[in-house]
Amino acid sequence: MTIPHTAENIQRAVDAVRQATDLVPEVALILGTGLGGLAEEITGNTAVGYEDIPGFPLSTVETHAGRLLLGELGGKRVVAMQGRFHSYEGYSMQQITFPVRVMRALGAERLVVSNAGGGMHPLWSAGELVLIADHINLLRDNPLIGRNDDTLGPRFPDMSAPYDPGLRALARSVARDMKIMLREGVYVAVPGPNLETPAEYRFLRVIGADVVGMSTVPEVIVAVHSGMKILGLSIITDECLPDALEPADIDKIIATAQAAEPNLTRLVTGVLQRMQ
Repeated sequence: MTIPHTAENIQRAVDAVRQATDLVPEVALILGTGLGGLAEEITGNTAVGYEDIPGFPLSTVETHAGRLLLGELGGKRVVAMQGRFHSYEGYSMQQITFPVRVMRALGAERLVVSNAGGGMHPLWSAGELVLIADHINLLRDNPLIGRNDDTLGPRFPDMSAPYDPGLRALARSVARDMKIMLREGVYVAVPGPNLETPAEYRFLRVIGADVVGMSTVPEVIVAVHSGMKILGLSIITDECLPDALEPADIDKIIATAQAAEPNLTRLVTGVLQRMQ
């Protein structure tokens, strides 16, 4: 059942988390496919199962643990989703994005969102990190459709800069100092769960996308609506070049994400350490 994004429902979820910890996070993190190990770097954390938070769906994806973690990372108080939700699991946009409302209500003013995606830029390689500069929503839906609650955000939120320029500049600086290759490009969200055909990859490339995935955009839309500043990062897990396309190997995709995770962990931790 979809839980509407009302102040009452959000507060009910916040109250459930507050029974476990009184930590007020500064930054929210969403950890995507194969990236849940970043949670191991969070110190002094309290884990709250999604099943114990009213309104939270349960993740059905094998690599998503399904816990909300609160603790410290890079000297900042954080709340982290160890596992996210997708439309291909049968969840509505409201269900997918409800945790963003809750993390905002817990106190987080910034969101760091990560994902695994297919790389369509011919000069980029699997295992590299991509700084998301912009996105394209091809999910056929939007989490803000319906009656707007002005206490949560404006009816028509501006999306001219969904990924904060200051946080992007900071990420580039940290990556440069750490000698981490960090590409920068456009992420496109598609419904899934099937991967794309060669013709679809050509189409996505023509409309301006560099990386394709099945998540992130709904959460970013709601975070913008909520007044949060956002940093988005992708791991390229496979090279999706239509004229040299190989059959997808999901185990290999997950292994590539996990192999790249140490660089993502270093980058995110470094960004948090330098955040003002």
